[in-house]
Parts: sequence; structure tokens; C-alpha cells
Amino acid sequence: MANAKILTAVLHKEDDTYVAECPEVGTFSQGITIEEAVDSLKEATELYLEEFPLETKAKPIITTFEVAPVAEA
Repeated sequence: MANAKILTAVLHKEDDTYVAECPEVGTFSQGITIEEAVDSLKEATELYLEEFPLETKAKPIITTFEVAPVAEA
């Protein structure tokens, strides 16, 4: 049996739903709650990986950056 992989879920809220993304794979999903969005992302990612397995074991680099303020209209 293959080892489980730990992947990243990045979430943001859009209107009344949460959108979840797995940056290592490029899969997206959504849900009404955070838990639902992550569960849907897990399912979508597992289905994707059945067809397109991960080729590397590299860990993603996650960082933040600052942008200049913009004038509001």
C-alpha cells in the first residue's frame, strides 16, 4: 500500500461558499463550510492523482508578499 501524502489546502471565501485549492496539484473545489470544501478538495485531488500521479517529492514553498496600496474609486 502506498504512503499517504500530506498536501496543502488554500481556502478563501467567495460570497456564501469557500473555495479550496491544492497548489501542489492544481485542483480546486468548493463547499458551504470549510470542512465541506476541504473534503471536496480531497476527493477531487484523489481522483486527479489516480490519473496523474505526483512525479516529485518536493515540498512547496509558501510565502507572503506585500503590494502597494491602490487608490479606491
